[in-house]
Amino acid sequence: MAGYSPSDLDKIILDMFTLKRGGSAAAEILPEAEVCKLCDMAKEILQREDNVKAVKTPVIVVGDVHGQFFDLLELFEIGGKPPFHNYLFLGDYVDRGYYSLDCVLLLVALKVRYPDRIALTRGNHECRQITQVYGFYDECLRVHGTTNVWKHFTDLFDYLPLAAIVDDAIFCPHGGLSPSLDTVAQMQQLERFQEIPHEGPICDLMWSDPDDRVGWGISPRGAGYTFGQDVSEHFNHTNGFEFIVRAHQLVMEGYNWSHENAVVTLFSAPNYCYRCGNQAAIMEVDEHMHTKFIQFDPAPRRGGPNSKEVTVSRQAPDYFL
Repeated sequence: MAGYSPSDLDKIILDMFTLKRGGSAAAEILPEAEVCKLCDMAKEILQREDNVKAVKTPVIVVGDVHGQFFDLLELFEIGGKPPFHNYLFLGDYVDRGYYSLDCVLLLVALKVRYPDRIALTRGNHECRQITQVYGFYDECLRVHGTTNVWKHFTDLFDYLPLAAIVDDAIFCPHGGLSPSLDTVAQMQQLERFQEIPHEGPICDLMWSDPDDRVGWGISPRGAGYTFGQDVSEHFNHTNGFEFIVRAHQLVMEGYNWSHENAVVTLFSAPNYCYRCGNQAAIMEVDEHMHTKFIQFDPAPRRGGPNSKEVTVSRQAPDYFL
């Protein structure tokens, strides 16, 4: 199957940026057979990337997006659109929000079109099991009438890098650290092309959280661990990092420093789940490694639970927001 030309990709991306309607534009812009083609092109790019991807400055780092497509468009208005600005996304592109398909389609198209400008890493929601519970599977079935598109994207998720490093100075996982991994060199040896396991180092990178207690603890999420300031500082010192930036947790101001500035949590979905009332943030890192956090509020509401295009489950989630 022939791939897309740059002009084809430009049209897909332009359509996604301009078709700001009340419902999903994903099926209209890219039918099922075309999604397969796009995912195959993305796999070819991602399989050549390391488990821990090296990213150069200047770059804008983005936390959880969670299917909030119009907030993703707002984010690009604030930070600037590719290819004029470089981006590192830390996972959780799908689930929870109403427009996971639109989010992941735009981000994957941007990755294929500008592979050196867009870095995508894996979050705990980029897997088959979680997406069958928290919305992406149901959205794919509703929009396309089959589960094939969900299968194409979840197969692609197995290829995403596990974390990134910005200029050898900032470590960027989705969740956190692992008691099984002391160095980035150990992470580079992992076999990542698989579903996220229920336990082990890959699971820990996706699921772990910083904590006020010292050492390692049992995570209340049921996966991964909690890790204390002593763990963060030891990891940063061992690997020569200035600090860790990670996503994975809702923080009301969009970002939150912890462990005496050894860790910062970044969350980029404003008014998460359309009810949490939080701000979102992105983090700019310039060529001199100076960082700046830009906070933003939700984009004007379009669609939603009462839209004809959207059906939303009212069942309460069974793990932490």
